[in-house]
Amino acid sequence: MKRLVAVASVFFLASTLGAFAEGDAAKGEKVFKKCKACHQVGEGAENKVGPLLTGVVGRTIGTVPDFKYSEGYVALGEQGVSWDEEKLMAYLLDPKDFLKGAGVESKSKMTFKLKKDDERADVIAYLKTFSAQ
Repeated sequence: MKRLVAVASVFFLASTLGAFAEGDAAKGEKVFKKCKACHQVGEGAENKVGPLLTGVVGRTIGTVPDFKYSEGYVALGEQGVSWDEEKLMAYLLDPKDFLKGAGVESKSKMTFKLKKDDERADVIAYLKTFSAQ
């Protein structure tokens, strides 16, 4: 029951952040430069420290082939949880809090945070321009 309440609270938080999810993809391309140390996106993208982000919006969490996810991401994926704009808004604000709020006792390799609502919305808009290949 605790796990169900925790998952519900993440989705509630994510839904309240959704109002900011209308971003500018051109600005998001610039913001994404902060992410390039660990992630790639687009044609020919490969996993680095973090998974490739091509097709991330709509993708089941923890399912990029050949990427070693922590148990928390795998557990969310096994529950059928997918990345949408609202979840990405919450995740990019604080990856560790996102996992905790989902009731997942797991560490995240990602420690980077995008604290500004507009930057998160812009980078999500940019990522949405890259569908799964």
